Amino acid sequence: MDLVPFDEYVRSLNRKRMSAGVLFYDREDRVLLVQPSYKPHWDIPGGAVDADEAPWTTAAREVREEIGLTRPIGRPLVIDYLRDDGRFPEGLAFIFDGGLISEPQVADLELTDPEVLFAGLYSLDEATVMLKPSLLARLAVALEAVHSGGLALCEGGKPVNGLG
Repeated sequence: MDLVPFDEYVRSLNRKRMSAGVLFYDREDRVLLVQPSYKPHWDIPGGAVDADEAPWTTAAREVREEIGLTRPIGRPLVIDYLRDDGRFPEGLAFIFDGGLISEPQVADLELTDPEVLFAGLYSLDEATVMLKPSLLARLAVALEAVHSGGLALCEGGKPVNGLG
C-alpha cells in the first residue's frame, strides 16, 4: 500500500476562519457594542484571528486596539460554528468574558482605532436593529453563560442540544 506523503496530507486539510470577541456587560445586562466604520452592523470588540495567533490572544489584542482597554480576558463563554454563507467560508466564533463595565468607564474609552466610530452599552432589545441576527443570538447565549458559569457550544448562534 502506498502512503500519501505527509506534506500532501497536511495541504489537503480543511482550513477554517476564526474570530474572537469579548463580551463586556453592566449590572443590567446591557452589552458593550461598537459601531464599525467598515460595515453596517454593530459588533462587540474583537476581530479575525490572525495566522499563528490564539483566539484569546486575538481577543485581548482587539480590545486593546479598538477600545483602548488592557485588562485580562476571562473565560470562554461561547464557541459558535458558522456555516459557509457564500461570502465567508465556514468558521468558528469565540466569545470571551470581558467582565463588568460601567457607563463612566465606557464614556472614558479611548477610541483611537479608525475602524471604530462609537461604543456604548445597549440592552439586547435595543440591539435588535443594530446587530446581525446571528450575533444577537450568540450574545444572548453568552449572557446566559455569564450567569450560569457554563460554556455554550452553538451553531449559527443557537445552542447545540446536549452540548451548550
